[in-house]
Amino acid sequence: MTQPLKFKKTLLSKKGKSSVIGVSILGVALMGVTTFYALNLSRTESQQSRVSTSIKSPKIETISALGRLEPLGEVINLAPPPTQGGAKIEQLLVKEGDKVKAGQTLAILNDIDSKQAAFKAAQQEVKVAQANLEIVKAGAKQGEIEAQEATIQQLEAELKGELSTNQATLAQLEMELAGEKRQQTATIERLKAELKDAQREYQRYENLAGNGVISQSELDQRQLELEQARESLREAQERLSKTINTLQEKITAEQSQSRKEVNSLNQQIIAARANLNRIAEIRPVDIQKAQAEVDKAIAQLEEKETDLDLAYIKSPRDGQVLKIHTYPGEKVNDNNGVLELGETEKMMVIAEVYESEINKVRIGQKAMIRSENNSFVGTLEGTVQKIGLQIGKKDVLDTDPAADIDVRVVEVDILLTPEASAKVSELTYAKVITEIQF
Repeated sequence: MTQPLKFKKTLLSKKGKSSVIGVSILGVALMGVTTFYALNLSRTESQQSRVSTSIKSPKIETISALGRLEPLGEVINLAPPPTQGGAKIEQLLVKEGDKVKAGQTLAILNDIDSKQAAFKAAQQEVKVAQANLEIVKAGAKQGEIEAQEATIQQLEAELKGELSTNQATLAQLEMELAGEKRQQTATIERLKAELKDAQREYQRYENLAGNGVISQSELDQRQLELEQARESLREAQERLSKTINTLQEKITAEQSQSRKEVNSLNQQIIAARANLNRIAEIRPVDIQKAQAEVDKAIAQLEEKETDLDLAYIKSPRDGQVLKIHTYPGEKVNDNNGVLELGETEKMMVIAEVYESEINKVRIGQKAMIRSENNSFVGTLEGTVQKIGLQIGKKDVLDTDPAADIDVRVVEVDILLTPEASAKVSELTYAKVITEIQF
């Protein structure tokens, strides 16, 4: 019984050693396979890395610059010519944001009526002069008579035109007088109300001071305010009186001058009628004279037409109204004119490139533009269109407090693509950052 047991244990022990040896061999084999795979994978990744490095895109170099958005051709301020100094706006025919065409009337000045009257009078003078020329050419005694009658008609037309012009001028002065009266009277009424309030306030504080509720300094302050209200009312009343006197003097002077001219024309008419008794043969010199009168009348008509055209503020080009500075009833702004106009369908960037980097910029280079203040989202594309010829100081200031504000720069015009222009057409003067590729 003992031997079989020992044999059985020996057999089991041999089997256990065989199993351990098999497992060890299998582990070594697996380790070899894993190492082989890892080495192959490492070589593959290394080769891919070298290939990727060899086909990597070349680095694009850029020049950074601050800039601002502007319509193509810059923003222009429309205003009447200097000869129209002191003009006021009668009608404003556009509003901010409107798209306009070249030649479109944008505003009308307040002297339009008097200029239209002068233009119509000049038209009549041309007709009279032409009629007189035809009469002179007809010749003979009857022709002379008719020519003299035409001269009388001409003088009468001039008289009528003078009366019409004078009436228009007087009407304008009277309207101005009435307007000043209304405006300054309203101011006086307001100041009277303020004076009453100041008087009531002073009386209330005086009672409080008498009862010891407030200090004397508070009462003195209310008394000072009362005196100031009285002084303001007095100044306004004097200003109204002065304005009325000034305009009345202008009206009187205009009436006096008109009477002189009317009397002069009446005397000329009397003399012309007296010449009806002088009948003579027509002479070439008479025709030349009549023709010269026609030419003179036509020249005056053209002058009045040009003057009438100055009463209309017209757009010099297609564009968009960016800002209105003067509204109906207001005097045209001396610095900014009537309104600002820009061609916003084509936008551009004025980039300020450092003097040290301008030698790298060329016409036709591409540029990428983004907003520094998030006024628009994404990136805009553009092309360098123009490089400035002057070196100056920066206009667009950097937000970096350590930045050199006196650095020398050159302005570079970058024309945006149509898509980019449409995106920022309402962002004139927005601050941007530009990357010019070279």
